[in-house]
Amino acid sequence: MSASRFKTVSGIVALVLLLVLTGGALLSLSIQGLQTNSNAIDAFDSYLWNITRFTLLQALLSALLSVAFALPVARALHANSNFYGRALLLRLFAVPLTLPSLVAVLGITSIYGRNGFIAQGSSFLGVPFIPDIYGLSGILLAHVFFNMPLAVRFMLASLESIPQDYWKLSAQLGMGSFARFRLIEWPVIARNLSGTIGLIFMLCASSFTIVLTLGGGPRATTLEVAIYQALHFDFDLGRAVALTITQLALTILVLCLLRLTGKPSEEGLSLTTTPRHYIAHSTWARFNSAIIIVVAALFIVLPILGMVISGLYADLWRLLNETIVQKAIITSLLLAFGAAVLSVLLSLTLVTAREYSAARNLKKPNWLRGFFTTALDSGASLVLIIPPIVIGAGWFILLRQFTDVFAVAPFMVIGVNAVMAMPFAVRLMRPAWDSAAAHNNRLCISLGVKGLNRLRLIDWPVIRRPLALSFVFAMALSMGDLGTIALFGSDTVQTLPYLLLQRMGSYRTSDAAGLALILGFICFALMLVADKTGRQKQPASQNN
Repeated sequence: MSASRFKTVSGIVALVLLLVLTGGALLSLSIQGLQTNSNAIDAFDSYLWNITRFTLLQALLSALLSVAFALPVARALHANSNFYGRALLLRLFAVPLTLPSLVAVLGITSIYGRNGFIAQGSSFLGVPFIPDIYGLSGILLAHVFFNMPLAVRFMLASLESIPQDYWKLSAQLGMGSFARFRLIEWPVIARNLSGTIGLIFMLCASSFTIVLTLGGGPRATTLEVAIYQALHFDFDLGRAVALTITQLALTILVLCLLRLTGKPSEEGLSLTTTPRHYIAHSTWARFNSAIIIVVAALFIVLPILGMVISGLYADLWRLLNETIVQKAIITSLLLAFGAAVLSVLLSLTLVTAREYSAARNLKKPNWLRGFFTTALDSGASLVLIIPPIVIGAGWFILLRQFTDVFAVAPFMVIGVNAVMAMPFAVRLMRPAWDSAAAHNNRLCISLGVKGLNRLRLIDWPVIRRPLALSFVFAMALSMGDLGTIALFGSDTVQTLPYLLLQRMGSYRTSDAAGLALILGFICFALMLVADKTGRQKQPASQNN
């Protein structure tokens, strides 16, 4: 088989696998919902609409609060670009993105929980205060912890794109802080603000672990958590179908609204004559900026330190010597490795097939080839339309009619986690592959370099680092996932997050803290490897 035919066939196979995984779940839900003995129609009751309203409410509040808190932090960091430790602080802001949700939740409860640092400190000072961490307040706090640093990075990138000549002109005109914000900073921030709010809203609307652990019962439950409860505790298939259909419709609606926000416009394309600021900030302004930066740093650092300290107080040696913990670690690593391998293979297949199909369609336009190219381009984004919990619920309902659903747990965890990491893997690999192909395709054809020789000499040096970065990222993402294993996990198949959730449910908080530290250490180590891999110098062929 020629290389061109192999790319086409492999692309078709990858698309079929994705369609089977997602389409099978939707087909299962449709069949179950249409059955005469199903009560799916009756499940569209006031309880479902209350859960839907709470899902939208907590996502909207989380997005608005994250952006509102991120704005002064981003401005303070941009105005003080030379203080010692700024680079370390920005790296610290990336830590919440690497932590599994369950680990971060334990860190948050160690500070803001009923027995946390704030409660103990207030009691020591003689003014007892017990924070209410469970319910809407706790969910919002956790979501802001995760998403405020993300919004800061987006806003800071926008502010750093402002040409230095703008600041020079504002200094010459004697603009005050408010005038600079209104005329210079806000237009740049505003053009990407809707996209930032939409992204955070989408992340919070599909939040599972945070709501599962910090939700305050039926009054603080989202659709994804309700799906899990309907299948895992009540085994109410009709209600699970109704909840899943509502979650799917909500996801599609939100994604459609996000597409209406448009792409960022290009502003401020003047020539920059100098790389330095011209604004002389007053002592009071620098003091305010320092307070904002310190508060933001403490907001991120304290839960992380709380998680580490609580984990160190646990009996780590005993935990690591427990057979069930050792099996959970090995199971997590094996499942994460399998998911990472599958994610990278499928993503690379889609990337290479799309590039080849797009190049052929450019030479000889054809509607069928154009449709195939579009399908390859959007195939990895199916998980954005159909959330992992929906895929897991659909296959849970389908497989129970043919086999023991817990027996196929490893395959479902690997498959769903692999698809969940594909959007990130494709975005990492596609630019490098497309750029190298544009530079090397004609040369390779003229020299007759093809097949394994081209892969070894031309393609592999270019794709090696993006592929390694995608692999490590997918493995870390799968290590900390709880959604799929929460449905398919059992006493025979337990991952670290699943075991951690069990220890939390049985009020073994010390063991849970120790397991959280172990899980956080593994995921953080994987992310450090990914960061080091991504910062390595790229091959010369990619930069030409």
